[in-house]
Amino acid sequence: METKIYDVLPPEAIQIRTAVFVEEQGFTEEFDGIDDIAQHFVVFDDRAAVATCRLFERAPHNYIVGRIAVMQPYRGNQIGANLLRTVERIVRGNKGRSVALHAQIAAQRFYEKQGYVAYGTVDYEEHCPHIWMRKNLDP
Repeated sequence: METKIYDVLPPEAIQIRTAVFVEEQGFTEEFDGIDDIAQHFVVFDDRAAVATCRLFERAPHNYIVGRIAVMQPYRGNQIGANLLRTVERIVRGNKGRSVALHAQIAAQRFYEKQGYVAYGTVDYEEHCPHIWMRKNLDP
């Protein structure tokens, strides 16, 4: 597996997010202006793009990772966990102190296993309940 980082939204990330969030989960507002300011990570298995996420700095030293998606045949193989570790390594390299994400409630346990802690109240993004989660990073 190889992870590539892009400064613009690459077609591979569009393909994965469309398959997972639009076709599989029914979201209609998948792409937004954050895509224009974020870094985009794509995980490749040989030449096939299998996972993606985006990362941006919300405030000095505080980052948000989002749109984390793994293609269905590749789930359960630690690709999402490894992608989060890659993101956290990049954030640490940028002197970041924390990473937050807006997790689907259905995925909350996965993020808790990666060290993220829920805060705030449940809210809805389109039709789906979400909760904000954060992980403080060691300096």
